[in-house]
Amino acid sequence: MSAGPAAHRFAKACHLDSLGDDSRVLVEVEGRRLGIFRVGGRVVAVHDRCPHQGGPVCRGVLSGTTMPVNAHEYRWGREGAILSCPWHGWEFDLETGAMFGNPRIRLRTYETRVDDDGYVYVRVQVREGRDE
Repeated sequence: MSAGPAAHRFAKACHLDSLGDDSRVLVEVEGRRLGIFRVGGRVVAVHDRCPHQGGPVCRGVLSGTTMPVNAHEYRWGREGAILSCPWHGWEFDLETGAMFGNPRIRLRTYETRVDDDGYVYVRVQVREGRDE
């Protein structure tokens, strides 16, 4: 017997005012440690667990990366959109969750929304046995 589709809901994570440009807030939502980031005007949420060895990736350094201009020239760009795991330096694109060098490896990302009340909400799966 198979279970039906998983139930999801938007859970309150933090207030938008707590996020400056290119900054983060670490929160717990529905029993999950998440990092909420403001990246280029967007709010993104990722699971605070590096896919490499489970490190606290959201506590890593926010930076940019070199971007190709042509075949022989690179420029610095994407400042504040690249997250490096503090354990082993794996780098991830916060907008997609993809790891640099191997886009098949990804951070778990969550859909976000900001309501009129100024709070950031994250779409999470409701876990069995938890009240909504």
